[in-house]
Amino acid sequence: MNVEVIKGNNRVYARRKGGNAKGKLRVAAYCRVSTNDEDQLNSYRSQVTYYTELIKKKDDWLFAGIYADEGITGTQVAKREEFQRLINDCMNGEVDMVITKSISRFARNTLDTLKYVRMLKERNIAVFFEEENINTLTMDGELLLVVLSSVAQQEVENISANVKKGLKMKMQRGEMVGFQGCLGYDYDPVSKTISVNEEEAEIVRYIFRRYIEGAGGSVISKELRNLGYKTKRGGTAWPESTVIGIIRNEKYKGDLLMGKTFTVDPISKRRLANFGEEDRYYLADHHEPIVSEEVFEKAQEILHRRSNPRKTDGGKREIFTRKYAFSCLIKCGFCGGTLTRRCWHSGTTHSKVVWQCVEATKGGKKFCPDSKGVEEAQIMKAFVESYKLLCENADGVLEEFLARVEKNLSEDNSVKQLEKAKRDVAALEGKRAKLVDMRLDEVLSKEDFELKYSELSAKIEVAKGELAQCEEAAKVYGNVRERIAVFRKTLEEHAVLEEFDRYVFESIVEKVIVGGYDEEGNKDPELITFIYKSGFKDSLTSHDFRSPRKSYAARKESYHSSEYEGEDAYQNGGDDTRRDAGSIGTEIKFCLRRAQRICARRFYVLGF
Repeated sequence: MNVEVIKGNNRVYARRKGGNAKGKLRVAAYCRVSTNDEDQLNSYRSQVTYYTELIKKKDDWLFAGIYADEGITGTQVAKREEFQRLINDCMNGEVDMVITKSISRFARNTLDTLKYVRMLKERNIAVFFEEENINTLTMDGELLLVVLSSVAQQEVENISANVKKGLKMKMQRGEMVGFQGCLGYDYDPVSKTISVNEEEAEIVRYIFRRYIEGAGGSVISKELRNLGYKTKRGGTAWPESTVIGIIRNEKYKGDLLMGKTFTVDPISKRRLANFGEEDRYYLADHHEPIVSEEVFEKAQEILHRRSNPRKTDGGKREIFTRKYAFSCLIKCGFCGGTLTRRCWHSGTTHSKVVWQCVEATKGGKKFCPDSKGVEEAQIMKAFVESYKLLCENADGVLEEFLARVEKNLSEDNSVKQLEKAKRDVAALEGKRAKLVDMRLDEVLSKEDFELKYSELSAKIEVAKGELAQCEEAAKVYGNVRERIAVFRKTLEEHAVLEEFDRYVFESIVEKVIVGGYDEEGNKDPELITFIYKSGFKDSLTSHDFRSPRKSYAARKESYHSSEYEGEDAYQNGGDDTRRDAGSIGTEIKFCLRRAQRICARRFYVLGF
């Protein structure tokens, strides 16, 4: 029996949508370059010209178009619009074969390469790689493709590792890497330096000033929109996250931190915030600052307290705010509670702002029976008076304090304890590493290894806890000199203070205590104690700083105006003169008290 063999044609055009009668393959070419460099662009244009001429020369090929991505990485296909258009056209039956230079031009991700090759193979659409001479419709095509695409992916990973190493070397040399621009600074790509943009810098200073004054991120963002300020890119939207990002940015105090983020892998290109997984590089005094270091650190302190509210003795979270100068800084001297700002007799001529213990206002007087509301103006006047006395005795007091600090530091062995704690941790970790080596060498059994490993791990945790305590103690003593320097600077810059200044107050005062016990142990709800950041505290009584009564103030104003109205007015003003005698006596008493306080120098050092 004779069998006639009818030769098959693997190009089954009739089954495809849009197949042509001439039996020609509709061939499309895909080109890609990863950067916009001049050399790469020249390569891109050369690829387009080459494949256009190549396809048109073939008699059995029909030109189906050139799909080209310019300046796009090959590790992710989602960002390649032309590649996605090519796949869609193939799936719609408009292309019979795809030709490309190499596997790396098609995709540098092995999974993506196989995914799209198999997708096209199901539609009997071939992908031809010129350099590798691979046709995906052949039997050995996919095997070679798997091997060579893995090589292409490894090449990407090697390139990424080399680039990352080069960037780290630049950062180690102090070169600025990865600067994306920020409000207040202009970038010079030639010298690779940044300079202050004064117009934008004013916006930055406004943000820091308002934040220190107590305004939150949302409030500041609304103010910026209302004032018509524009962002770095010219927009008018000011999200709260943008404002907080500016507050956190160390560039505004003249420093530079590089390596804030890192790429997980070169394939997914996923970036994460660097919390210590990778090296970071910090350059102090790198460029001209927009705000002072004191202002920046004050903003960070407020930001930290708002982000991490403290817990009270009752387990409740303490809300931190800086809306007013005394917010979260005034404590009750009897119960330890926080004082809140209230307005008494609002809407009347007797309206006044007071600070009162929150325990008494919310729970009733039974929870804090000895506290009383203290007028805000009294606290302000008391601080001005305390500040004047402090300035008069600043040099002597500070020198005395420094002498005591030096003595405490010399007697303290926290540095030695810190070094010992570090050595203990290192020794225990060394023992644990040796234990692992012994297990790998099968010197120890599994049971003995697990027992000793758990014991060593427990000792290491205890040692690390002790190390953390030693580091905290060393940090406290290390910050003393810095606090004293800031304290002294503030005193020198604001030597004369006639009225309350919030910035001066917040710069040097740690806490204010209202109410307490006098030197004889008697309860005094009007006692105001200022605890300074240097470690000193000064106590005054708010009774000396009471505002005059409205009726008395009116009578006094009337008396002073009548002094210049002539002889008749002088004769008729005898009664007012007699009424003012009491106030003269009060002023004399106050002057005597102030003189006594100056002589006594009621400043003393807090224990550390």
